[in-house]
Amino acid sequence: MLALMGVALGLHVLSAVVWVGGMFFAYLCLRPAVAEFTPAERTALWVRVLGRFFNWVLIAVPLILLSGLWMILHSGGMAGVGLHVHLMLGIGILMMLLFLHVYFAPFRRLRRAVAADDTPLAAKQVGTIRKLVAVNLSLGIVVVLIATAGKYLLN
Repeated sequence: MLALMGVALGLHVLSAVVWVGGMFFAYLCLRPAVAEFTPAERTALWVRVLGRFFNWVLIAVPLILLSGLWMILHSGGMAGVGLHVHLMLGIGILMMLLFLHVYFAPFRRLRRAVAADDTPLAAKQVGTIRKLVAVNLSLGIVVVLIATAGKYLLN
C-alpha cells in the first residue's frame, strides 16, 4: 500500500508541476517575449503553443483528480485528512472547471478565429485566456503553498 501511495503522490505532484509550471512559463516568460510580434503572428503562435500545452493539461487534470481522490480514500476519507487537503481539493476543482471553460470556450474561439484569419477576434480571445490563466495561475500557486506548508500551518 505504501508503494501505491508513493506512485499516486508522484503522479499527483508531477501533473501539478506540468500544469502550474506551464501556466507560469506561458504567463511570465512567453507572453512578454512575444509582445513585439504582430497581432497575427502572436495569435498564430498562441494557438499552437496553447494547443500543445492544453493536450498535456488534459492528461494532467484527470491524473491530479484521480490520484488525489485515491490518496484521500486510502487515508481514511475526507474525515481522515487535514484542512489543507480539503482546501487543495476545493481550489483544485475550481481550477479544473476554469481550465475546462478556457479550453471549450475562448480557446475554441481562438482556433476558429486564427483559422479564419480573423485577427481582431483571435486577439480578443487571447486576452480572455490571459486573464483566466492569471486567475488559475494564482490559484495554482496558492495550492502549491497549501500542499507544501499547509500541513504545518493549517492543522
